[in-house]
Amino acid sequence: MRRSLPSPLPRRNGLEPACLRLPEGEWPSLRQHLIERLPWEDPARIAEMLAGGEIVTREGPLGLHAPYVAGSRIWFHRDLPDEVAVPFEVEIVHRDDDILVVDKPHFLATIPRGRHVLQSALVRLRRDLDLPELSPAHRLDRVTAGLVLMVIRPERRGAYQTLFMRQRIRKEYEAIAPYDPQLTFPRTVRTRIIKEVGVVAIKPSNGPPNSLTEIDLIEHRDGLGRYRLLPASGRTHQLRTHMSGLGVPILGDELYPVVTDKSLGDFSRPLQLLAKSLEFVDPVSGEERRFESRRTLRAWTSYDEWDAPR
Repeated sequence: MRRSLPSPLPRRNGLEPACLRLPEGEWPSLRQHLIERLPWEDPARIAEMLAGGEIVTREGPLGLHAPYVAGSRIWFHRDLPDEVAVPFEVEIVHRDDDILVVDKPHFLATIPRGRHVLQSALVRLRRDLDLPELSPAHRLDRVTAGLVLMVIRPERRGAYQTLFMRQRIRKEYEAIAPYDPQLTFPRTVRTRIIKEVGVVAIKPSNGPPNSLTEIDLIEHRDGLGRYRLLPASGRTHQLRTHMSGLGVPILGDELYPVVTDKSLGDFSRPLQLLAKSLEFVDPVSGEERRFESRRTLRAWTSYDEWDAPR
């Protein structure tokens, strides 16, 4: 699926329509091609979309008996999955003409993906703030709370995304995890992280390290520690695997060290990981910027409240 050409369909719920280029080949009809190409879709639903004019070309809607035309492009809106509403708000930390910095809650995806489409920070913000071109400069895991930098103007997108790709931004995280008096801090953790497609949890990999995190213990009490995490790279699940590898997994982690099953409607015991601050030299204005999350980690301020079912 490609989005390189302007779509003849408007956005819906802040989402671009899907675009398919029809490959070289012969099919008795467009309908038959789509049935083969989109096996997850009910053939009856494909027929319904064609009959209802929901699948279009630049020339207009296609019908149920539309012929297959190799090399052409078609557009349509995907059906949205049934989603569990996430009952937490995205807070705005900063907004100007170029960027929007928000404080994302736990359990809300950063971008539409899989079973989380309308219940994502990007779609909510595009809709609520009427910012159809809004895009994230980076991402946070759905279960991680804290700061996300988004770009308002498309022409500025590359400049801000480059900050993260070239590690020109200082990211500070906070985590609550068990306290181990045998561990000394501060310390630097280096590992090799390779994310396999279709595999939920990261497994240790051999080879040269490609991830680095500086970890310090801020304070400890009652068997728990409050940690400062400074990642120098942005690998998938980097902070979670580094803490678990030390034997002090972050509280509420459903993947490390053991994968556990949790329903999407269960908002209890959120992962105690917070993207606390972002600091960088603005690539457009040249000024120094620093943003801080207003959120706190509940397991530290009130463990019983964090541990209570919801």
